Amino acid sequence: MMIGSLLVTVLLAGSPLKLNGDNISRIVNELTTEEKAALLVGSGAKAFDGVGYTTLYVKGAAGTTHPIDRLGIPAIVLADGPAGVRIDDRPCTKFPIGTSLSSTWNPSLVEEVGKAIGNEVLEYGVDVLLAPGVNIQRNPLCGRNFEYYSEDPLLAGKIAAGYIRGIQSQGVGTSIKHFAANNQELNRLYLEARVSPRALRELYLRNFEIAIKESDPWTVMTSYNYINGTLAAENHDLATGVLREDWGYKGLVMTDWAAGVYADKIVASGNDLIQPGSDAHYNRLVQAMNEGSIPMAAIDTAVTRLLRLIVKCPRFKGYEYSDKPALEHNASVARKAAEEGIVLLRNNAGALPLAPDSKIALFGVTSYDFITGGTGAGNVNGSYVIDLRQGLSDAGFALDKTTDEFYADCMRYERFNTKRINSKFDQWFVDAERPAEALPSKDILTRAAKEADKAIITIGRVFGEGKDRLHQFSYLLSAAEMRLIKAVSEAFHAEGKRLIVVLDVGGIVDMTAWQDMADAIVVSWLPGCEAGHAVASVLSGRETPSGRLPMSVPVSYYDDPTACSMPQILTDKPVNYSFYRPAPAGIKKRYDLENIDYVNYREGIYSGYRYYVTEKVRTAYPFGFGLSYTDFRYSGMTVEEDGEDFVVSLDVENTGVRSGKEVVQIYVKAPGRDMDKPFRELKGFTKTGTLAPGQSETVRIRIPRSLLASYDEERCGWATEKGTYSFIAAKNAETPVLARKIRIKDASFTPTGNYLRAEPLFIER
Repeated sequence: MMIGSLLVTVLLAGSPLKLNGDNISRIVNELTTEEKAALLVGSGAKAFDGVGYTTLYVKGAAGTTHPIDRLGIPAIVLADGPAGVRIDDRPCTKFPIGTSLSSTWNPSLVEEVGKAIGNEVLEYGVDVLLAPGVNIQRNPLCGRNFEYYSEDPLLAGKIAAGYIRGIQSQGVGTSIKHFAANNQELNRLYLEARVSPRALRELYLRNFEIAIKESDPWTVMTSYNYINGTLAAENHDLATGVLREDWGYKGLVMTDWAAGVYADKIVASGNDLIQPGSDAHYNRLVQAMNEGSIPMAAIDTAVTRLLRLIVKCPRFKGYEYSDKPALEHNASVARKAAEEGIVLLRNNAGALPLAPDSKIALFGVTSYDFITGGTGAGNVNGSYVIDLRQGLSDAGFALDKTTDEFYADCMRYERFNTKRINSKFDQWFVDAERPAEALPSKDILTRAAKEADKAIITIGRVFGEGKDRLHQFSYLLSAAEMRLIKAVSEAFHAEGKRLIVVLDVGGIVDMTAWQDMADAIVVSWLPGCEAGHAVASVLSGRETPSGRLPMSVPVSYYDDPTACSMPQILTDKPVNYSFYRPAPAGIKKRYDLENIDYVNYREGIYSGYRYYVTEKVRTAYPFGFGLSYTDFRYSGMTVEEDGEDFVVSLDVENTGVRSGKEVVQIYVKAPGRDMDKPFRELKGFTKTGTLAPGQSETVRIRIPRSLLASYDEERCGWATEKGTYSFIAAKNAETPVLARKIRIKDASFTPTGNYLRAEPLFIER
């Protein structure tokens, strides 16, 4: 039977019983088998051929549920995405990407971003935003890293919690995703993550655990991939065992779009909603209920969770959305967040901030065509973008006329050419053609170096869903980009003038090959619609940079402990690699090629800075690194026990000449006698308010004792060793400043369920 036929049938059967918050059990009992199946299967979607998927209710939203009108059950609307609402025909604010938000190290600010996004979710008629994405940035080449927050689960979890609290304060829901170990786009629907229980618990689940326990998202979205042999969307250990039994989560769990295979297995595992849904899902679920192969209790539990979600939604409450969110205010929030997420990596000889009367020679096509966000679910249908040229002009800087005219001519042709090329392809999952990098003539460079005060080059990278980055063509700078940096550096240094490089990127790129040619390096990430204004604010010194890296930058990509587990697949045309190796229908999944059909997480818990600091591998820029225009001094550090928490206190004084904010990072070195431990791990952080020169602030950072525990695979639980723990106040993962020691007299152990321990792990062929 088709779902549409069912809905016509039920409309003819009137019922005085209507859904409200107090009669959910009665409604569940009243529903027919077919109606229950319809509720648990989404209303379907068109192909991925535009900004959104569906034309129902809100054009371009990702999906909807089925209404059951006779019982007063409305459809609810689900929409992407993490950097703002992603719908077709309404202007939405392009907020900074997830990596930019995490670079603020400021959950309170991210909560304000969430409130602004939630305002647009509400006023555009959406009930649940399919965000945030909190997967760990395991490898720099993951195409979707731009949506994610960090290589560290504590930072990712805390930032996600702020984002969720902000959005849900507006009376709409979120869907934290992609649960779990979704760290690669290539073959993501069929890829198996082979990861030890300890690494899963400490790295790839703890980010979700922190965010869920601190913000209670309305929904959780499971991921596409297999985890140790079982699809995440059909994984009872994941959706029921860990999430509900270990963590106590009470909300709804849904699949990612087209994740999983068998509807009955999906629901039986603890997924309550199949998205986007299909007639095949519906028919299989009805058949399973009629045959008794899925317990009706499991169905009723899933329906109950869905109805509990629906009664919280604006559409159920009859909210009259305005179609007029506070776009001007939201843009100001986006700008503030973008400014605070900018990371200053290098600043030699006072290259920054720019003097107010500076004349700037602006180079690089990205300076004139700024990249504000990623592709796929992270894309936003914004109404405007401020590029760096406009941002600098609005900030009062004069632009070198010769350079400006060269790029005006260049961009006129490039915009025409890229529009022609891009019109041939669906831009949902693939990189849009970008303007080709241009190298001004020697005469233009010489004249600009004589007439301008400083040079700025912007290097850009597009990140996107459905495709990972290539080391040669994305991580490394291109030959044209290297020529541009070298030529501008030589011309301006010959005149005793400085070169600033701005990185408009969704994640890290190689810096070792060119950083010594630049006097200053500024990472803006993909900063949203107010990009140019935000970058100009930091370059000018109106805002003192306070962003810190949420990941490590290796000297060489191949220093990364996961480097050899990210495949490099090249094609001569745009491709969505999500479906790279579909398993043949009806045939058991086969394990053929490492890194394509399966990935061995051989590094275990030693990923990111945990590896670099433990193995003493030098980085180009360590996790947590970021410069300021001022200086800060730490003093008076204490660590005290307060019940089940440790409270770290210290004084932070601005000893420089400019106002600014400081990020205080607390790392802990554990005894490591009973289990291997990283040399140090981030266990707490905070950001000061704006401190004027000479001003001090006392910060207090609360660290739960539970965060000191490591996962004991043998005993299935969290073990805290007795012994001496060093609490370290640091500027970044490699720069400790102060330390205090605490002795824990008694070991402790908190058991978990025996979940996610299925083999195979680390099979070699």
